[in-house]
Amino acid sequence: MKCKKSGIALLVLVFVTAALFAVYTVSVPPKGIQILEYHMVNHTDKEIYNVDPEDFAAQMDYLKGAGYTTISMLDFMKAKKGKMDLPAKSIILSFDDGYIDNYTELLPILEKRGMKATLFMVTNDIGLDGYLTWDMLRDMQGRGIEIGSHTANHQPLTTLSDKEIGDEIRLSKLLLEWNGIRTVYFFSYPNGAVNSTAIKELKENDYLAAVTGDAGLNTFGTDPYLLQQRTNIARPHFGLMEFKLRLFKAEIFTRLGIKQH
Repeated sequence: MKCKKSGIALLVLVFVTAALFAVYTVSVPPKGIQILEYHMVNHTDKEIYNVDPEDFAAQMDYLKGAGYTTISMLDFMKAKKGKMDLPAKSIILSFDDGYIDNYTELLPILEKRGMKATLFMVTNDIGLDGYLTWDMLRDMQGRGIEIGSHTANHQPLTTLSDKEIGDEIRLSKLLLEWNGIRTVYFFSYPNGAVNSTAIKELKENDYLAAVTGDAGLNTFGTDPYLLQQRTNIARPHFGLMEFKLRLFKAEIFTRLGIKQH
């Protein structure tokens, strides 16, 4: 029965891929930059948001082989303001929460390939079991990893009072900077939850941009506080083909104006 279900799932995936490819070929894909959303990179298979290091390395090799260049969020914002030019095929790698494997597993894979990434840290988790320490964060930033805020306590902002929203946004940034992290300019909304109060607080606290979680592509015309087009990369069941499909889906969803968390 398990084999039958796996076979059906594979056929469905192939069918969906073929259908999307047919749509893709009828016109030129939209221009824009993808932001990939990761969480854990380790060998456990118990977490849907975990990618095995070997799978992650294969994904990075695919991106390099396909001509992509990783950029930082700051690179994107500088280019938006005309202060630099971006490579023709730019892509942003982002990692939420701040798990310790981002240092032990992820960082060596990126460094070996000369790739950049942005890490969004839940500041009150720093130093807890399974999470990055302050020394690790400072070392990562010194080795080219961009550090941003993912709030102080990882609470969906739309469930909080205006004061609580302000505290989560302001205090997380202050705590990072007080502990030796260079100016924090970027923010990731927990669970992609955002409202007007959150955007107001981000602007008042000198954040330049923030990301949510819908699949798609970002352009210089996208509201910098609603960089919603972030492609979630979960634990793959079909190897590299699934990764390619997720990248492809983001382009299709942008063309069709579809949002999906």
